[in-house]
Amino acid sequence: MIGEVPNVSVGQEYDTRRLAHQAGVHRPLQAGICGTKKTGAESIVVSGGYKDDEDYGTVIVYTGHGGQDGTGNQVSDQSLEDTGNAALVTSHLEGLPVRVLRGWQGDSLYAPTAGYRYDGLYRVTNYGSKLGIDGFLIWQFRLEAYDDTPMPEVAKQQELPATPSTPASSGDAPAVDGNEAPERVTSTVQRIVRSSTVKRQVKAWHDNRCQICDLRIEVPGGSYSEGAHIQALGSPHNGPDTPGNVLCLCPNCHVMLDAGSIVLGDDLSVIRAGEVTGMLRTHPRHAVDLECVRQHRKRWRL
Repeated sequence: MIGEVPNVSVGQEYDTRRLAHQAGVHRPLQAGICGTKKTGAESIVVSGGYKDDEDYGTVIVYTGHGGQDGTGNQVSDQSLEDTGNAALVTSHLEGLPVRVLRGWQGDSLYAPTAGYRYDGLYRVTNYGSKLGIDGFLIWQFRLEAYDDTPMPEVAKQQELPATPSTPASSGDAPAVDGNEAPERVTSTVQRIVRSSTVKRQVKAWHDNRCQICDLRIEVPGGSYSEGAHIQALGSPHNGPDTPGNVLCLCPNCHVMLDAGSIVLGDDLSVIRAGEVTGMLRTHPRHAVDLECVRQHRKRWRL
C-alpha cells in the first residue's frame, strides 16, 4: 500500500517492529526498505543502521540497502539493482509518497526513546552516489516531509542547519538577499487528487517514451517521463483523470502542451505555431479522448 494506512495516525508508537508490521505501516520484519522497482517504496525505517544516514527531522538523507557485513560496516559497493534501492528510485521518478518509521536505535535527535514511531509521509526529492565513511560506493536518497506532515515534538524545538547560500549569478542583475523572516499567513488549499495509477499505466504503455518527440530519458536505475493531462483537471477546465486524457511526454513537451505551444488535431497531428510538425505516437491500448483534445485546443483558441 502506497501512502497512508487506514486508522493509523502520525505519531503512532509501536513497541516492536512486529507490531508495526501487523499495523501495515512497515511490513518487513528486518529489511529497512519495503517495496519493489515496479511499485515503488511503501515505507522505510530510520534506525541508525547505516553510518552515513543524516536525520534533520523534516529532511532525511537515507543510505540505500546493501554492502554491509553483520556488524554495520560497509564492506562492498551498493547497487541500484538492489530491490529496496530500485524501489526508492521509482518513488522519486513517479513522485510517490513513502511512509517513514523511526526506531530508537542510533543517535538521531528525532528518534523515539523506545520502540518505533510512525512519522508520516515523505517524498524522495533526489538521489545520488558517493564514497561512504567506510570507503565504498553508497547510494543516498533525500527525503523531505510533506508540508502537512506533523513533526515530532523534538523536531519542533530544533533548528535545522542553515543551507548553503547560492552564489550570486554572473551578469548585471543585482543579487537578491531575500527575506530572513518572511510573513506567515494561514490559508486553506483545495487539492485535486490525481490518480498516480492512471499516469503510471499510460507511461508503462509507452515505456516512458515521449509520444510527441520520442525522447526516452535514461537515468541511473530507470527512465523518466511525465504523465500530462490534455484537458487540465483544475477549475475551470475540469478535465477527467482517465487514461484517454493523459499523454506520456518528456518534460519539455509537457510544458509546451500545458502552455499551448503544442496542440493536437482531431487526427492526432502535432501542431506548433499553426503548422503540423508530426503525428502523436499512439499505442493500441491507449485510446486518446478526442473531446479532451478539442477542449485543449479551445482553451488556446486554436
